[in-house]
Amino acid sequence: MPRFVLERFVPAAPSEVFDVSLDVGLHLASQRSHREHVAAGRTAGMLEEGEQITWSARHFGVRFRMTSMVFDVDRPHLFRDRQTAGPFASFAHAHEFSGVDGGTHMRDTIDFRSPLGWVGRIVDAAVMRRHLIAVITERNDAISARFAGPSD
Repeated sequence: MPRFVLERFVPAAPSEVFDVSLDVGLHLASQRSHREHVAAGRTAGMLEEGEQITWSARHFGVRFRMTSMVFDVDRPHLFRDRQTAGPFASFAHAHEFSGVDGGTHMRDTIDFRSPLGWVGRIVDAAVMRRHLIAVITERNDAISARFAGPSD
């Protein structure tokens, strides 16, 4: 199964970064380029353990829906989400937060697999991995921007 890991420093306490990472509004703001909206579930505030949400977004010119469930919530260190219905054969995302000098080390580990067997494996290698890295990076940029100081 394909996997990638993204890491970054965020200049805020782990509890603050953790909470923003579960905020529906932040997620929606970070995905405007994909015209993402909530199709079912909480439309504002922080997602909680066991909660499911259905996101609807446009990727590659096609509208997709993906229902995810939040689990393994260990504030402010870790939470996971996984697709329970949607376009992937499998999709799991671990969000980890560690306190470091001056802020938080944020680590995202994403395991995914497209459907359709060998065709899906080609799509994953040729396109999907790079696309998902860009999507998660967009989200992480929005989290970082939330804690950035004023520009000079």
